Amino acid sequence: MSKVHIKRLVENIPANTTIYTPIVEVIVNGIQAVDETARSDGKLRVRAVRSAQAELDGGLGEVVGFAVEDNGIGFTDVHRDSFDTLYTDLKIGDGGKGFGRFIGLKYFEDLQVKSVYRDGIAFKSRSFSIGDGHQIIVHEQVKESAATDTGSTVTLARIRSKHAFDKKLSTIARHLVERLLPYFITQGYTCPDIVLCEEDGGGEIRLNDFVSNELSAVIREIRVENQTFTLKAAETEETFCVRVFKLYSPRKQTSRISLVAHRREVSGAPIKDYIPEFEDEFYDKGRNGEIDRERNYIVKAYVFGPYLDRHVSVERGGFEFPMQGRDLCHGIAQNQIESGAAVIARAAVGEDVALRQQRKKECVQAYVDDEAPWHKTLLEKIDLSSMPCNPSNEEIEARLQKEKFADELAVRREVAELLKGTGVEQLKAGVTEIVNKVSGNSRNELIHYIALRRAILEIFGKSLEVDASGAYCSEGVVHDIIFPRKGDSDATPFQGHNLWIVDERLNFTNWVSSDVPLDRGHTERPDLLVYNRRVLFRGDNEPSNPITIFEFKRPQRDDFVNPSSREDPVQQIVRYVNDIRDNKFKTPAGRKMLVADNTPFYGYVVCDITRKVETWLEREKDFTPMPDRQGWFHWMKGINLYVEVISWDKVLKDAKMRNQIFFQKLVI
Repeated sequence: MSKVHIKRLVENIPANTTIYTPIVEVIVNGIQAVDETARSDGKLRVRAVRSAQAELDGGLGEVVGFAVEDNGIGFTDVHRDSFDTLYTDLKIGDGGKGFGRFIGLKYFEDLQVKSVYRDGIAFKSRSFSIGDGHQIIVHEQVKESAATDTGSTVTLARIRSKHAFDKKLSTIARHLVERLLPYFITQGYTCPDIVLCEEDGGGEIRLNDFVSNELSAVIREIRVENQTFTLKAAETEETFCVRVFKLYSPRKQTSRISLVAHRREVSGAPIKDYIPEFEDEFYDKGRNGEIDRERNYIVKAYVFGPYLDRHVSVERGGFEFPMQGRDLCHGIAQNQIESGAAVIARAAVGEDVALRQQRKKECVQAYVDDEAPWHKTLLEKIDLSSMPCNPSNEEIEARLQKEKFADELAVRREVAELLKGTGVEQLKAGVTEIVNKVSGNSRNELIHYIALRRAILEIFGKSLEVDASGAYCSEGVVHDIIFPRKGDSDATPFQGHNLWIVDERLNFTNWVSSDVPLDRGHTERPDLLVYNRRVLFRGDNEPSNPITIFEFKRPQRDDFVNPSSREDPVQQIVRYVNDIRDNKFKTPAGRKMLVADNTPFYGYVVCDITRKVETWLEREKDFTPMPDRQGWFHWMKGINLYVEVISWDKVLKDAKMRNQIFFQKLVI
């Protein structure tokens, strides 16, 4: 008498099975029972049992169970004893694990069997249920039968509350066919008729027709010239066969690889994991060569092989070999098998995949041309095969940045290896190639930086235009473009400002204060004060280092020239210079700001040169115009201050002129 802790056994079934797994197990057992009789009229009928509780909207009731009928050999004493034995080996030749019946209890409350079998020349009936305690077979009854044919009915009753089936028979049928497809396509084998229907026999769907009916087939095979590939196992080479099918009207499904063991689908992965171009569905073409939108399909690649048969898990939800990487026992991982199958699937729809890859390449090229020209040299050598089929700009940039980082690491390794060499000849042999690589990476960085400059100049130009209401931006807006207000270079990194718009030399400054009181208190504050350190000098806070001060005025504003104005920008700069010369302020580090009688000061007022401003500069300030009259200058010898008043247009025009040669040479 058997004694198994069935409840614990069921609880320990891995989570990689699905609600369709027990139905497939019962159907396969029925097919095997028919095969044992060698009859030509073998058939199975799968009845869907629905809930007696009607739906509020009058729709189909929930499917709560199934009854699978077959005209196979029946539960003879031999089959009964095998059923009552955990891990029985009765069907080991067909890949049986002796475990499948227990998966039914994971998803259903009850599994019942009613069967008619031959006992000599007489017929007998046998009925029982599978227990949930320690006995596998419970409530068994055996008696004489007046039946004239053998067969069995296995009922999976009362679905457990946390699970649910699709309501439509057509959807259920499709799921079953995909899992049972190897039985329908095996050469030299005729599968019994399998019919899915309602409990009362209505709504019949013949599963065999999904493949065999050429006119209405939902599943069609794509012939591939080479269907096999081999992989190296621990000690031998293993051969795998791949058969590729079109599955029409897939709804939300995606193309997939299915690994098969003993003619049953076990597990797999989306093909897009290996070839991104399989992300979207495909379409048949009409007679005129145009796409037929009514004939959409996905691709499903079924993989067969002795290696899969030998290593399928007991519950048939997976395999014993690892998903990735090799182990000493098996030698071949699941992802290696799937990768090989993906190559064959690609060959089946090669033309469509090639077109999608070309479109992806054109998409990436367009992004680089329009948005990121600094990646042009990188694009020449990058492998785009792993990039999503329809990549967003963010995905393209992330992929290119990853490739760029990999290139930089490779160059660093090569430089390190080169420097390890002790001979001059060895250095000569490798230095040219490495220098070219370093130069290529540096050129990409330069293109990126210059492209950002162009974008900043476009934004700067827009800020000088009137808005929809006819008003100009405040000086604060243009100020922030050049250098953020209320900050200094301690808080604003080199990449965070655009001082180069005004003067390229300002990129080499030691300290910048922007719209902050010079003594960190409540005194006057210049729009921009630059404590300069020229490249030729290495001293820090030296009297010979020039100091530059800026004042910005809103575009088209000229009221600061009025006699009553307290915002005379030239006088503001003069006051700042005198205060600094009088040692009233310290550096950010708290040190005395060193100035001497000959310390040069530069002052810049940036505003629009209106007629009113011109008159003011010429008659009241004694400034001299520049040749283009877009700027005026004056030298104040007494305080060693050189002042320029320049227009916003001149700042923009000069910045564009200085950078134009880069824009042209780099084609951006």
